[in-house]
Amino acid sequence: MRAETDRAKLEALMTALGRAVHGPGRIYLAGGATAVWYGWRQTTVDVDLKPDPEPPGLFEALAELKERLDLNIELAAPDQFLPALPGWRDRSLWIAQHGPIQFYHYDPYAQALAKLHRRHERDLRDLEAMRSRGWIQPDRLRELFQQIEPDLIRHPGIDAPTLRRIVHEYCNRAAG
Repeated sequence: MRAETDRAKLEALMTALGRAVHGPGRIYLAGGATAVWYGWRQTTVDVDLKPDPEPPGLFEALAELKERLDLNIELAAPDQFLPALPGWRDRSLWIAQHGPIQFYHYDPYAQALAKLHRRHERDLRDLEAMRSRGWIQPDRLRELFQQIEPDLIRHPGIDAPTLRRIVHEYCNRAAG
């Protein structure tokens, strides 16, 4: 088992990836990595990331860096668990550029819906931290959910009526 990841390790990972890849691309961080970067959590068990587009040489670099930096790295993003939200790239938050790689935090609205779907205590605390920073507006969250709701049929592990109820309850509570 590798050690948990703090902000210094995230920065080391981004710097090392920027040096190791052979061309441009983007990497979107999600979940605990976003929480750690902004400081509402000190550590995370793993670094969830999504390359889009994938920088050449990324996977070779990840294989080496996870060992050298003692990191758990997962290729994971909200769009693996829920339908992708329209415009998610435009709402993703800029972090930095290292070498030819641009780093972003994956769309806070998509992260919020994934956290509501999981409903772990840590996820719900992350959700409140995002909302308190003004990254999530309840009415917009509800609207984006309604846009992807018809596509939930493609995700048989999701109980769509339950998720709809959870999202609406959260939005009502957060708005009032």
